[in-house]
Amino acid sequence: MSKSFERYQKRKLISSYFSVILSIALVLFLLGVLGLLVINTKKLANHFKEQVAITVFLKDNAKEVEINQLQKSLAMTDYTKTATFVSKEEAAEEHSKEIGENFLDFLGYNPLQNSIDVHLKADYVANDSIKKIADDLAKKDYVADIAYDQPLITLLNENVKRMSFWILVASGVFTLIAVLLINSSIRLSVYSKRFIIKTMQMVGATKRFIRKPFIWNSIKLGMIGALVAIIAMAGVLYYANIKMPQLQLLSDPLSLASLFIGIFVIGIIITWISTYVATQRFLNLRTDDLY
Repeated sequence: MSKSFERYQKRKLISSYFSVILSIALVLFLLGVLGLLVINTKKLANHFKEQVAITVFLKDNAKEVEINQLQKSLAMTDYTKTATFVSKEEAAEEHSKEIGENFLDFLGYNPLQNSIDVHLKADYVANDSIKKIADDLAKKDYVADIAYDQPLITLLNENVKRMSFWILVASGVFTLIAVLLINSSIRLSVYSKRFIIKTMQMVGATKRFIRKPFIWNSIKLGMIGALVAIIAMAGVLYYANIKMPQLQLLSDPLSLASLFIGIFVIGIIITWISTYVATQRFLNLRTDDLY
């Protein structure tokens, strides 16, 4: 009978520890994913900005040497990410694919122009910067026109600022929720041992002596939960990097290492504080208030 009760108590204890570890790991994982999003917000914003292109249309009488020189000079500027020459034949073929029919057969000639698609670096994707670049390019005699989507650039920059703001707000709110959820799990774990705490106190144990094993046990649970969360985050990061290699999510190992260490430390600190507060509360209660 005694062994059966001991086995029951052991299973109950393991189940309690497992639920605490799971809740800590889940909360820290979600907090870590949000941290990854915060770290990569600029990368995401830069990725979308660098999809915006300035199209430099060239006159039909533009010489090949002038076109090559312009393309090379654009590629060497500080603001250019890529500069790609698109012949009028390539443009016609692409346009035919988009509309689903060969418009050259209908018109009898190719009305399109040779062009250079210039994708800018993210820092230069702003209306003022692009206007200055476009004005400089338009001064060249063999440049027919400069085209870019000004409303899209304005909308993109506004959305990037809005996204950054709300991600920071969400980070603050979610950090608070994480603290409250982990604190709740730890308090429930300590609550189940409130009679043991009071018994130890009644036989003369000091508060520090009583708190010590509870705090150390919770710290170990927090460390295990944090490690589980970090492993899950690493898996998500690896998978996301395979699916979206252009974002280069693994290109800044120092920031990622700092985030993982931060999650590990947060798991320890929150469990330590929560356990300290919970045990202190039951130590200060009268015996009648335990029921």
